[in-house]
Amino acid sequence: MVVKLQRPILVGGLGLSFSLWMLDSWHDSIVQVGEFGLLSAIAVGGGLWLLRQTRPKSNLDFLDDAVVDRASVESAIAKTEAVINQLAQEAENHTALGNLREQVTQLLKELDRQDIKLAVTGGKSVGKTTLIQVLESSWQQEIQRKITYQETAPLFIEAGGKSDTAVLAEVQKSDFVLFLTNGDLTDSEFQTLQQLKAANQPIMLVFNKQDQYLPDERASILLSLKQRMSGNLVATAASPLTIKVRKHEADGSVQEWMEQPAPDIESLTQQLSEILVQQAQKLVWATTIRKARLLKAEAKNWLNATRRDRATPTIEQYQWIAAAAAFANPVPALDVLATAAINAQMVMDLGNIYQQKFSLEQAQTVAGTMGSLMLKLGLVELSTKAISTVLKSNAITFVAGGVVQGVSAAYLTRVAGLSLVEYFEQQEIATDSGTALNLDKLRQTLQKVFQQNQQMAFLQGFVKQGVKQLLPEAQQGELIAVEKAVG
Repeated sequence: MVVKLQRPILVGGLGLSFSLWMLDSWHDSIVQVGEFGLLSAIAVGGGLWLLRQTRPKSNLDFLDDAVVDRASVESAIAKTEAVINQLAQEAENHTALGNLREQVTQLLKELDRQDIKLAVTGGKSVGKTTLIQVLESSWQQEIQRKITYQETAPLFIEAGGKSDTAVLAEVQKSDFVLFLTNGDLTDSEFQTLQQLKAANQPIMLVFNKQDQYLPDERASILLSLKQRMSGNLVATAASPLTIKVRKHEADGSVQEWMEQPAPDIESLTQQLSEILVQQAQKLVWATTIRKARLLKAEAKNWLNATRRDRATPTIEQYQWIAAAAAFANPVPALDVLATAAINAQMVMDLGNIYQQKFSLEQAQTVAGTMGSLMLKLGLVELSTKAISTVLKSNAITFVAGGVVQGVSAAYLTRVAGLSLVEYFEQQEIATDSGTALNLDKLRQTLQKVFQQNQQMAFLQGFVKQGVKQLLPEAQQGELIAVEKAVG
């Protein structure tokens, strides 16, 4: 009669517990081959069976939550081409165009790529080189698909070598990443893993050199890693430590020798093989999408730089127009914004540069919205006080009528213009009607730009430039002469 076991977890757990007890008794790396050999093998087998049964299947589900197919890749490439074409339209002879178009051509070829690019990364001395050598010598012959291995420079090295940012940029161009650690995760390792996950990079955490820990320590580390990685984890020993083997003969004699265990990477190669069988094409497409988005961002940066070069003189023109108007007709500080700082025509001109088309009525609405935000955020009062403080360092120019109001109007106009530029740079290339402003983003952008332009060195330079714009040179000379005579 065959007895069917109904409690596999209990049986497996007992086997695993016994195997851990046996291994713990060998913590001096002494392996005895004797009467316990068969029993220990059964116990270890039971433990391995349990681990295999409870191993999470999430390793095969990297891309299930995202739509990754040929159509989505082609769409991403088309969006990238649209940005490059816009750059060519606005800067026909731009030096980056040739390289950008060449990369687009390469992306189209990537769609049918058959080989898989596997990156191996991690900190220093975690076994990256050895693991690649073992994979190339053993696993590569077992699979049909060609694998290209890439070992990155070590991460988390403060001095010398490539920066972590540069290494991660390389990693994101691979189809799959093995992230090696030789112990529990440090905060730097955990943050890096989170960055790669955020970039939709398929990744597996490899706990290498597990043989260097006692069984209870190893189990504790594995539990911690599993909890933090949600199952995308495998333990290996690419180059196990040599062990002393002792054999008791029947005649009572004992033989001893040192033995080099075979690399323990079976769990890793099994999971990698399953992933390649089930998701190889998706991995290639996902990589191509990431590359397309990176290329689009690069092209967008070039386009934004081109547009900013055109926008800067426009902002400067309107800031001094606003300054002259406020200087000629001084008004209370809180009214500066309403009278001069925001100009609907500047909104229209900047919108034209960034392909955000506004009618005059829409531009006036945008100007009013920005003015209201600046008042609510307290930027008007803060900027006026800051400029007054700078001007007080020069009492003569400070008392000149309307200077505070004029410089404040110029400053607020500049902040408004730069905020619009940064806001527009975050928008997609497609032409917008100009009516739907994201007020939350606009508010955040205003605060950011205002803080960037609040440094004392900048304010001092800006005030000095404003005084030159508002006061004729002859009048400045007279004021300086009076100041010297008084002193």
